[in-house]
Amino acid sequence: MKVSFRLSRRLLPLGMVFLTSGIATAVVGPFLGLFLSTEVHAGPVQTATFLIVASLSGVAVSSAIGRVSDRFPIRRALLIAAALAGFAASGLTAFIRDYWILLAVTATVTAASGALYPQSFAYARQVLQRDDPNRTALGISTLRTVFSIAWVGGPSLAALLLDTGDFRHVYGAAALLYLLAALIAVRFLPGVEAPSAPRERKAEPPARAPRVLWPILCGFALLQTTMVLGGQVMPLFLSTELNGSVRDAGLLFGLCAALEIPLMLGFGVLSTRVPLRRIILGGTACAVAYQLVVVTSSSVGTLVAAQIPNAVFIAATAGLGITYVQDLMPEQPGRATTLFTNSFPIGQVLAAPLFGLSQQYGFRLAFGINLALSAIGLVLLFLARSRRRSMEPPVRPVTDAACPAEG
Repeated sequence: MKVSFRLSRRLLPLGMVFLTSGIATAVVGPFLGLFLSTEVHAGPVQTATFLIVASLSGVAVSSAIGRVSDRFPIRRALLIAAALAGFAASGLTAFIRDYWILLAVTATVTAASGALYPQSFAYARQVLQRDDPNRTALGISTLRTVFSIAWVGGPSLAALLLDTGDFRHVYGAAALLYLLAALIAVRFLPGVEAPSAPRERKAEPPARAPRVLWPILCGFALLQTTMVLGGQVMPLFLSTELNGSVRDAGLLFGLCAALEIPLMLGFGVLSTRVPLRRIILGGTACAVAYQLVVVTSSSVGTLVAAQIPNAVFIAATAGLGITYVQDLMPEQPGRATTLFTNSFPIGQVLAAPLFGLSQQYGFRLAFGINLALSAIGLVLLFLARSRRRSMEPPVRPVTDAACPAEG
């Protein structure tokens, strides 16, 4: 009971940080292209450049912060600083309309705010490993579900703000939400120690983990690419290939999101009995099945049914992938989480030219590409097990309650 009370006292406010920062992200994210086009009057090349710079700068800054966070006991301070960076970036974007100034803000302040997401998961990892290690995957999956819930209402809130006002209201609301996240962290989140001491780690260079980690991260990046490209292409695919409408696209996205939430919670519970790797491989196999159904589909009804394997795929990889990578680098939760979350902006960059290719040769091609990418991702994640087993000595047996990262 004491452990559960401590967990609730720490994870409940952390859940509120996830909810407020998640809504802030969901308010501005879906409408960034519209903002650049209508408010900043950026052309196609400028818009593409802006999006690529935003993704790559986020990867670079988050990676640097992730390394520092594992060496010093400053995780709580980093959470607060990242939330305040989000407050500053959103507040500035509410009023600045010069393209180059906005690009500079995005490459610096906005990029720093992106560290809030991985550092929150790294904080949760440390708390759970200390107080209830058998439920680490369940706790992190639950927190990831909170972020998904934020995305259910965030875009609708942004649409309401745009109907009644303009982008100043949208970014102003995001700024207030980031500020609320910072205040919650200041008031309710206690500090945590550094997960590893840098002087001790110099004698043990982490050579083995990165070798097995790279094919896993490449697999996740390819899977993220399929999610980004599929989301961008789906409305156009429906209208040009299946005689569908924007409303049909909204139905599919909403159905998938609704299915993801209980599935994430269910997989979190299942992870206390089944190795994470098996669940993730099963979810990735569902990704292959989903892309195969879509690329051969001839009606909107088929795509409605296909949202079941799609939701299983997203819930398994997005909900448990963080814990899976953290388990491979147990002494570097900040770096591990950042490496995983960086797969999303990398997927955005990879999806951009593929979207252009599908514009040229037909939007069904995009799902054919996604089928190939998801199959390659499945192979990479599957083969990573053999590589790790061949490189590492046998480990002690574990109980079924303590699920390892691999099966």
